[in-house]
Amino acid sequence: MKKILVVDDQYGIRVLLNEILQKDGYKMYQAANGVQALTIVEKDEPDLVLLDMKIPGMDGLEILRRIKEIKPHVQVIMMTAYGELNMINEAMNLGAITHFAKPFDIDDVRQVIRENFEIAQ
Repeated sequence: MKKILVVDDQYGIRVLLNEILQKDGYKMYQAANGVQALTIVEKDEPDLVLLDMKIPGMDGLEILRRIKEIKPHVQVIMMTAYGELNMINEAMNLGAITHFAKPFDIDDVRQVIRENFEIAQ
């Protein structure tokens, strides 16, 4: 069973993604901040992280950087409510596989996750 970690400071987004992706058969984890996220990555080794760009404290780019340091094989998809191309480009350079702008279409997210897991097998 593939494991997915959702990292977002917005509770509603975490719950939505958690419920839908759990129904798709994934084992789900949630984190509201960078410290929680890195603890889960370290302990549970998710296959994929859905990571919000703007999180109070440690931002998405810093979390991405640290995930890639401790578990380079973990795939990361960035989520952002901001059209900040330079941050998105930096995230891609750091190893994110793609990004979604919020509000996103949940079916698009599910499709990209499915495709990513097919390629990774």
